[in-house]
Amino acid sequence: MTSLLTKPLRHTRRVFAALSAALLVLLTMAGPASAHSVDEAVIYLDVTDRAMAGRVELPVVALREFFDLELAGSGDELLDELEPNLEVLQNYADEHLSISVDGQELDVDFDSLGLLSEKDNGQEVNFVQLGFDVIGYNGSRTFDVTFDPFFDDLDGRSGVLLIENDLGAGVYDNEETVLVTYNPENRTRTIDLDDTSSWATFSASVGLGVDHIKTGPDHVLFVLVLLLPSVLLFSGKWLPQASFGKALWRVLKIATMFTVAHSVTFTLAGLGWLPLPPSKLVEAIIAISIALAAIHNIKPIFPNKESWLAFGFGLFHGMGFASLVEGLDVSRSTQLISLLGRNVGIEIGQAAVILAGFTALFMLRRTRYYLGFLNAASIVMAIVAIGWMIERLAEIELGINDVVEPALALPRAAWIVLAATVAAIGIFFVEQKADRLIPIEPDTEDEVERELVNA
Repeated sequence: MTSLLTKPLRHTRRVFAALSAALLVLLTMAGPASAHSVDEAVIYLDVTDRAMAGRVELPVVALREFFDLELAGSGDELLDELEPNLEVLQNYADEHLSISVDGQELDVDFDSLGLLSEKDNGQEVNFVQLGFDVIGYNGSRTFDVTFDPFFDDLDGRSGVLLIENDLGAGVYDNEETVLVTYNPENRTRTIDLDDTSSWATFSASVGLGVDHIKTGPDHVLFVLVLLLPSVLLFSGKWLPQASFGKALWRVLKIATMFTVAHSVTFTLAGLGWLPLPPSKLVEAIIAISIALAAIHNIKPIFPNKESWLAFGFGLFHGMGFASLVEGLDVSRSTQLISLLGRNVGIEIGQAAVILAGFTALFMLRRTRYYLGFLNAASIVMAIVAIGWMIERLAEIELGINDVVEPALALPRAAWIVLAATVAAIGIFFVEQKADRLIPIEPDTEDEVERELVNA
């Protein structure tokens, strides 16, 4: 006969395996910060099969020396001094950047000004960003780039070129890997981007989808709101699920319905087949969905039908995800591959969040603390979501993200999850030893399932 201790231990082994996998994914998602040399001029290129654009980043220290500008003070003060000199800066960059295809030089149209500030050994280092579009680019995968700012005017100057985005090769948001370097002896380099494949596009898109979960606190919060009641069943009141398998199946149903819903609208909107409402309206509805789901946890409106709740709200979340591909000037086949990869990446990130959180919740579900935790956590999440809604509709800043993002940032969030899980397991065994676990009626789940069928 299975003892009272053996069964929880068996559950613990199961959830430990799920937790380990989830934490591994979460920690993997915590990628390194981008690197930027403090004295090099940099050119970033964004390439699709129809267009080329990019930006040049010039060190402020070099501009200060060459143009005899003061360029001191805060970021706003720097921009105030730079803006009257924008045309001069753009002309200089244009003179020292040339892009050619088959010997034919293309027009480079500089059209924006920005400022990048980074820390180097505790000191702030600034770079002026000059954005541009390349006119007449025909999609060629081989082209020549000449880049030599300050080479003839300041000693020891060099430059680098990075392909920041290239959907054909599966390169996204690259700010670390240098493709070629420039110096006074090597001012023109031939760029060959022919090493492309659908798999590269797909795999890089998966990474972007995972990154969206990592940097999307509203999506993570919605998943957590749905996760809270997944280890319970409602039959007049919230009751603990009897088994690990049934509890896991319940949360998987909720996650699957959410996935199906946002995949539909994400894909349709991403392909331009579903008109997108104004982004602030979509983001406000996403915030409202979090608040309503949290309130539902406290006072169930559709008890034991959380999967359908997830489906309904998932349709709006999919519109939010569509911003990941909105405006990409690429072919339909490339866009489809990118959409598929990003969807897969979103699901990987979402699954990691679910598995990581599920472990602690499952161990706590039979303790006297769980319902209080469910209500308190739901109230906090509802308040956060309402704050987001106000921010997005009124276009004001309440500082909600300043509180939420640090708590969800990796790898800190992974260690918080691990600590919470250890604490939950400890609480479970303390409550069991004191004979204070909430009892589970043998027929509870069968009765609830029959209620659902009859409904």
